[in-house]
Amino acid sequence: MNCSISGEVPEEPVVSKKSGLLFEKRLIERHISDFGKCPITSEPLTMDDIVSVKAGKIVKPRPVQAASIPGMIGMFQNEWDSLMLSNFALEQQLHTARQELSHALYQHDAACRVIARLKKERDEARSLLAQAERQMPSYVDTGNAVHAPLSNGKRVADGEELGSGGKKPRPGISTDIIAELTDCNAVLSQQRKKRTIPPTLAPIEDLERYTQISSYPLTKTNKPGILCVDVYHSKDIIATGGIDTNAVVFDRASEQIVSTLSGHSKKVTSIKIVQQDESLVITGSADKTVRLWQGLDDGTYDCRHVLKDHTAEVQAVTVHATNKYFVTASLDNSWCFYDIASGRCFSQQVTDSSPSEGYTSAAFHPDGLILGTGTTDAIVKIWDVKSQANVAKFDGHTGPVTAMSFSENGYFLATAAHDGVKLWDLRKLKNFRSFSSPDPDTPTNSVDFDHSGSYLAVASSDIRVYQVASVKSEWNCIKTLPDLSGTGKATSAKFGPDAKYIAVGSMDRNLRIFGLPAENGMPES
Repeated sequence: MNCSISGEVPEEPVVSKKSGLLFEKRLIERHISDFGKCPITSEPLTMDDIVSVKAGKIVKPRPVQAASIPGMIGMFQNEWDSLMLSNFALEQQLHTARQELSHALYQHDAACRVIARLKKERDEARSLLAQAERQMPSYVDTGNAVHAPLSNGKRVADGEELGSGGKKPRPGISTDIIAELTDCNAVLSQQRKKRTIPPTLAPIEDLERYTQISSYPLTKTNKPGILCVDVYHSKDIIATGGIDTNAVVFDRASEQIVSTLSGHSKKVTSIKIVQQDESLVITGSADKTVRLWQGLDDGTYDCRHVLKDHTAEVQAVTVHATNKYFVTASLDNSWCFYDIASGRCFSQQVTDSSPSEGYTSAAFHPDGLILGTGTTDAIVKIWDVKSQANVAKFDGHTGPVTAMSFSENGYFLATAAHDGVKLWDLRKLKNFRSFSSPDPDTPTNSVDFDHSGSYLAVASSDIRVYQVASVKSEWNCIKTLPDLSGTGKATSAKFGPDAKYIAVGSMDRNLRIFGLPAENGMPES
């Protein structure tokens, strides 16, 4: 039976008690809700008058288009058309993807051909450059003559100025010098593998007993202050540089000043004794110059060369392991590579045009192919000497890097700044330990590994000596020498031969010697 309202077979049939008419439940419920009467008889009707009718499952008749063969053919045709359109769209997408892939492969092939051609041109250029360097003379022709290197028996006139504006050319680090540096590195590296601690090295028990055993006023009273110290290890020769513009060569054994080196117009910021010959001393100064001094038979020192390649204060001087070359570092953001015998500048390396950055410290690695420099911007830079390329940078300090020292085993680098000392592992290029400055208002001015690599001296408001250990082991402070804050902060600390004593320069003009106390009225040697 069909619904009295829709005329279709009801899905949920109900019957009116009053009229007996059959309705679709959802339709009659809506009509009663809206009008409250029967839609056929117009009699009042409520949902209480409606009774549900149970019926079997009703199968809906087929739609009209499926009730005949032409209708079914039409349905199949529509489905086929839809499938074909979808297939056509997929084929279009596949064709586009193939075109894009083909274009990408063509570009890749072209790029590979270009790279191969550039590599070939690069290799040819390198070959030509190497051939030209082999054929190039040692020095550049500047005018009518080619300047040859000076022999060890000859030198320029006393006090002759060398520099970028002078008559002497700057030839660059030649392949012969690089080969010499490489050979030195190979020999020292091989020796280092067999290195043992010398039996003459002062033991920890001795360092724990160190105290001040002597003090020598070496600078003028009107401008007091020793800024730098170096020790010649074969003999007890100590060199100092001060604010009074002078450098002093001091014989500790006789406790006498050997010579006072006068010539700089401003403070001497760095001093080095050439370890192969104590008669050769190199000084750097705030007057922007570097001086090479030669000891004479009468004990005095003569200025062999005045080097003027820098345009700002020279802050550091460091000598190569061959004792034939040295490097200077300046606040003009450059370091120069020099020959000791001739005083010639082979290379000047400027890394950054920023006026805020300058070099404040420098040191050669024991093997000689690596150079470390510290900057005013608290950065430590590691250089490959052969290529003069910056190969690593360490940051983390606060304030200018005032000093640095490589350990004898070649694994560690100690650097000093206002915040104290940081130890760097050169194998993993990372900081593995730090020592804070004992006085926050006093920067750490000096760090120095002894020649055996067993001890580290740190100079600040006091002098602290640490026992060198491994990366993972503790570096114990084995001795703290007297606080110098009342008499002038320590500016430099250097170990004597076999760490038998420590030479300390301070701002109160005194060179202090710390070692074993005197016994039986005789000082320790």
